[in-house]
Amino acid sequence: MSKPVLSDPIALRLPEDMLRDIETIAKATERTRSWVIVRALKYYLQQEGNDILQVLQGEKQIENGEAVDADDLFARLLADAKDNAA
Repeated sequence: MSKPVLSDPIALRLPEDMLRDIETIAKATERTRSWVIVRALKYYLQQEGNDILQVLQGEKQIENGEAVDADDLFARLLADAKDNAA
């Protein structure tokens, strides 16, 4: 497994209680603080961060005209359902 390409170091200030928890987890898992923080950030990016990215992507698609009016879509779906029921 290849190592990921890393960025330049960044400075980050954390609440002291959070840093203590990170250090406790790092020690218990025999990992570094950086490893624990990267794992936490990956989880965030897969969850809430991904939601934000999806909204931004949707807004960009709307700006580019890559959208369908909801009323038109529902009308087409209803028409298709009626046609399929017959």
